[in-house]
Amino acid sequence: MKNYLNFEKDIKELETEVEKLKDPFNDSGLSEVDTQKISKTQNEIDDKLKKIYSNLDPWETTMVARHEDRPKSKFFIDNLFEDFVSLSGDRYYGEDKSVLTGFAKFKGLSVLVIGQEKGEDLESRIERNFGMMRPEGYRKTIRLMELANKFNIPIISFIDTPGAYPGVGAEERGQAQAIAKSIECCMRLKVPTLSIVIGEGGSGGAIALASSNKVIMLENAIYSVISPEGCATILWRDPKKMLDAARAMKLSAKDLLELKIIDEVIVEPLGGAHRDKNKILENVRESIKNNLNSFKNMSPDEIVNQRKDKFLKIGRNKGFMSKTDELSSLRFEGVNLKQIFKSKKFIFLITIFLFTIISSLFFIL
Repeated sequence: MKNYLNFEKDIKELETEVEKLKDPFNDSGLSEVDTQKISKTQNEIDDKLKKIYSNLDPWETTMVARHEDRPKSKFFIDNLFEDFVSLSGDRYYGEDKSVLTGFAKFKGLSVLVIGQEKGEDLESRIERNFGMMRPEGYRKTIRLMELANKFNIPIISFIDTPGAYPGVGAEERGQAQAIAKSIECCMRLKVPTLSIVIGEGGSGGAIALASSNKVIMLENAIYSVISPEGCATILWRDPKKMLDAARAMKLSAKDLLELKIIDEVIVEPLGGAHRDKNKILENVRESIKNNLNSFKNMSPDEIVNQRKDKFLKIGRNKGFMSKTDELSSLRFEGVNLKQIFKSKKFIFLITIFLFTIISSLFFIL
């Protein structure tokens, strides 16, 4: 059974009509299938899908990113990689089933695959904690990323989480530190790292694994510091203002590419990735292949500097710096004391400081 979003009501009606037309056993008994009408209705569906999905607002994009039929990390891992060997445990506490990790082959190349997994049905979603990782999950990925780094194996991460798990137990076990350590580990790796946001990229739960050389998003995925509902609750104390929040947050792939937060957008099939899973597999496979090839001739130090430069450049293209090509080579060049002593701000601050001291002494005496 297909699941439809609120703005897909017309499409639902037309697809229901097509299903009835394809069934020769209708109310009046056995009849011929009207192929001409089916073709006409299908064209109408395609036109409506194109019209709707070419004009999605940020909140509608968020709904598509959360669609329950959208392909999850397990689907990509099962169909893009060969000889996947799942590895478990953080060697401190236990296993976190909200993240799948293991080594595999991609077109003959050994890779480490990490995938945040939400689950396909209610039972598996509860088991996977709806894709919200706990500290042991981050520590597991750190352990395996360091292992991959040791053996010069590229890392591919699939990001799909509403955020890190905010439970009391997770906080007691060091959730914040685990996320910080994961970001630190990602930044110092000397192997190529790719992160693909396939659905939701929420908060620190996503950035913990998305501090990569290349951050890639599916066309209808979202990537933000907080959910639109959470943002609306904080700013306006009204979660119903999520559309305003979604617009302000610039969480869509198109906006983030323009802001140079991400590096690439993978085009989705008409109507979203869930409508043609074979097509989205092909597009993701091509993107991974091209991006891995781009690092073939780079040394470990060049890979680290490329990643560092990428994040240092964010937000600087419209700032005061004219040269942002070699941000990783920035060095402290000392301070010109003469200029500081002559500056009006310095003189003003010294005057205020002296006035405060003299006033204090006057009242004491």
